[in-house]
Amino acid sequence: MIRVTANISIDERQIEESFVRASGPGGQNVNKLATAVQLRFDVRGSPALPAGARQRLERLAGTRLTRDGVLVIIAQRHRTQGRNRQDALERLIDLIRRAAIEPHVRRPTKPSRASRERRVEAKKHRADLKRLRHGKPPVD
Repeated sequence: MIRVTANISIDERQIEESFVRASGPGGQNVNKLATAVQLRFDVRGSPALPAGARQRLERLAGTRLTRDGVLVIIAQRHRTQGRNRQDALERLIDLIRRAAIEPHVRRPTKPSRASRERRVEAKKHRADLKRLRHGKPPVD
């Protein structure tokens, strides 16, 4: 079991890894070895994720989510398969942790009467200062 948060733990069997050849620089190593990791995690089919976290994870995943609800993470930053596996897993855990955080509900508030009055007074004061700079006599 992979512990993501206090409430969410993912079974390793829910994660599918396949190894492919990495693109980019690396010389012969790139042509011979399959060091890039393609990690697949079924977001919609995972019993470990609460409904709210599942929806937020689908939104966070963006284009990495297939039509079937499978999250695909490709890791090829490193030259070794092991480090790429670790990188892909860390990225998955980070995404799930971010999705597990419930957003705060914003309650709209009105400015108080005193704050509105202070704002208007500040605007009047500012206007008076600018009027004085133009050399025109102040209008009362």
